[in-house]
Amino acid sequence: MFKKIYRYFSEDIAIDLGTANSLVYVKNKGIVINEPSVVAINGKTGQILAVGNEAKKMVGRTPSHIQAIRPLVRGVVSDFEVTEQMLRYFLENVFQKKYIPFSWARVIIGIPSCVTEVEKKAVEDAAKSAGAREVFLIEQPIAAAIGARLPIQEAKGNFIIDIGGGTTDIAILSLGGIVISESLKVAGDKLTEDIVQYVQQKFKLLIGERTAEDIKIAIGEAVSSKEKKLAALRGRNLVTGLPEEIIVSSDDIRQAMEKSLKQMIDSIKAIIEATPPEILADVMTSGIYLVGGGALLTGIDTLINQATKMQVKIIEDPLTAVVRGGGIVLENLDFYREALAQAHINQSLF
Repeated sequence: MFKKIYRYFSEDIAIDLGTANSLVYVKNKGIVINEPSVVAINGKTGQILAVGNEAKKMVGRTPSHIQAIRPLVRGVVSDFEVTEQMLRYFLENVFQKKYIPFSWARVIIGIPSCVTEVEKKAVEDAAKSAGAREVFLIEQPIAAAIGARLPIQEAKGNFIIDIGGGTTDIAILSLGGIVISESLKVAGDKLTEDIVQYVQQKFKLLIGERTAEDIKIAIGEAVSSKEKKLAALRGRNLVTGLPEEIIVSSDDIRQAMEKSLKQMIDSIKAIIEATPPEILADVMTSGIYLVGGGALLTGIDTLINQATKMQVKIIEDPLTAVVRGGGIVLENLDFYREALAQAHINQSLF
């Protein structure tokens, strides 16, 4: 009786809980939320003032008692209570026009590979505290591969690189699981930090992270191109203390990110060296697949191709690959059961 009621009313939700952006997929509806993982808090009262897009607008523009923070750092929960509030915001947005409690929701959340059991439990507890009835975790490389429609259930090697905001997940998949992987703490946010530091050191100009991110998106590139792009950059001169505008080139931005990109390439090579030869033969045929926001960096596929001598493919709509994969898992839960990061599924609820 209760099983039938749960099946009828239950709302299945997939969440890509990213360091930079969070996406929410609702079964049979698709992606309904795509917002920055930012929360604005009143430091005096502890009140949540804004979440997502509205909170991001406040970054660098708030009075001292208001903080616009990211509750996830390098792909893991750094502030449990704020993460809970952000998840509650997402769930309430999904259920705002419904007459059933969102405590009946089944939620699947993408997490970086190689996270600890403590970090996994922090995500699960935050989702349950936010009101989810049941929580499942799936490693982001697996979810991304499923979202890219790669044949990961077959006895065939699949090489996927998920370049997110906080982490870069590099993984070889086969038979529905991870053969070998590494979660690198060098990704989009680190590249942005590199630009801030480079501009500060070379031009003696202090800029914010949001400005650095905008310039990275506008003219950033991983390899040198024939066409040099230029863009204006505004900040505070560290010598005079006065506002200043300078012109930076795509070469400057590439040089700023060079060290971190080399770390990424070194980790990719290390994974290739540790890959069993039969699986490596499969990968040489199928190539390397890129997903995540970092896959949109101009020339990143060329850089990896030059370093590995293998074909590199950026999947269609790489930003949503993880949440789309989570949605596919929700709609085919029995088939992908082994792909879940936890095996505590309550059979009576299905």
